[in-house]
Amino acid sequence: MSESTPPRFWSRRTFVARSLAAGAAVTAVGLGAGPGCRAGTGSAAPRLASDGRNLLPMAPELRPRDALLRAAPGMRDLGRGVQAPLLLVNDALPSPLLRIQRGETFSARMENGIEDPLILHWHGLTAPEDMDGHPRFAVPTGAHYDYRFEVNDRAGTYWYHSHTHHMTGRHTYRGIAGLLIVEDPAEEASLGLPPRERELPLVLQDRRLGEDGVPVYEPMGPSMMNGFMGPEALANGILDAFTPVEPAVYRARILNGSNARIFRLGRSDGRPLVLIANDGGFLDRPYTLPYVDVAPAERVELLLDFREAADGERVMLQSLEFEFPGGMMAVAYQQGRPLDLLEFHVSGRTSDPGTIPTSLPTLPELPDPARSVRERRFEFNSRMMMHNINGEEFEMDRIDTEVPFGDTEIWTFVNDANYPHPVHLHATHFRVLERIGGRAEIYPWETGRKDTVLVLPGERVRVAVRFTDERGLFLLHCHNLEHEDHGMMQNILVV
Repeated sequence: MSESTPPRFWSRRTFVARSLAAGAAVTAVGLGAGPGCRAGTGSAAPRLASDGRNLLPMAPELRPRDALLRAAPGMRDLGRGVQAPLLLVNDALPSPLLRIQRGETFSARMENGIEDPLILHWHGLTAPEDMDGHPRFAVPTGAHYDYRFEVNDRAGTYWYHSHTHHMTGRHTYRGIAGLLIVEDPAEEASLGLPPRERELPLVLQDRRLGEDGVPVYEPMGPSMMNGFMGPEALANGILDAFTPVEPAVYRARILNGSNARIFRLGRSDGRPLVLIANDGGFLDRPYTLPYVDVAPAERVELLLDFREAADGERVMLQSLEFEFPGGMMAVAYQQGRPLDLLEFHVSGRTSDPGTIPTSLPTLPELPDPARSVRERRFEFNSRMMMHNINGEEFEMDRIDTEVPFGDTEIWTFVNDANYPHPVHLHATHFRVLERIGGRAEIYPWETGRKDTVLVLPGERVRVAVRFTDERGLFLLHCHNLEHEDHGMMQNILVV
């Protein structure tokens, strides 16, 4: 709830025209970098290893109890001696990590100190309609928005970001993105997971650098269709990141915070990853895997086992090379190219290296497709510099789909175009049932409860959906942020 009325939003034609005119200015100004200290913020130069790598910064933690989240312009060192302007929440990059327990009341005030309208979305939480971050609630510069709601979601790794229409890609790329962790001591107490000091909350993103070494954002031409990608990696807002680890088990909470790039996570030493959770919290059991795919907005929790690593060994968390089935490969920064994300420097000793759990908490009841009362089809179309769902570009005040509260439905997400679509649904979690065409299978990281699922070209993904938490107006959209900003979004009214 704002002191000011929501702003009037540009039409798509006006937005594209203004974006074209402003492109050169955005490129010249550039974007920014990560803070220089291990925990906390500030403009100090990043701490370096002997090989010139930058120590991984950790976001400052904040309990969302009458908290203040102020978005404003700021400067940061990218990690290669570059100072550049970006958008910061509480002068931090990444944005503060919000940590709350299940059943507690989330209360925070967002103050908008940037030039654009702004609203924050709590991605993955089932918040009430006026708390969810629908773009119609965006407030202008100088105004604020108060959030207050009870968090009833499972323990898990969630996140928050700008949801201003036409501006989500730019705001997120420039820094307004942070992790939100829900804890449930009753659920986690008996699992034997790594302690807090061996928890690694990671926001992984890609960036494209200009000749001066500063990230640029130019979502025009091919980037409007493919989504904006680059060949450099940021880990918690820093380039060339490393972190020291002991020969022990670590819990990595990972968000793919990129605008469009898909990461295939793997280790340079060939050792496996142990997957324990995804968007909707813990899975049915741990999965030992050679790699895990994470599309934009998806989260995974991995156990990284360094117990057998030699003292002084260096292990890189990478995005492994992969082929992009059915995709258009004519862009300079292609999906599937390998990318170094974060280097681990193993050293020291520990008396308690930890273990890998053999079981996880029981999954809550998932939507049962046998109880479905209707089916719906959503076609995600990207052609001729246009993005839409079922042939309609997003309109703020149009209701696209009405869904009865409590009904189980089967939704099919269809991608007959040349570009990946990570499909995200607000206000609930769904169950992935089947992938038809393309990869033609469901992967371990897509089991359990999901709020985002990747639909590659030539694929149809069927999911079971049921809204049981809130009634109101919510969103279905592609989380390729350039697609979302240019119309690939629908209003879903839960009645």
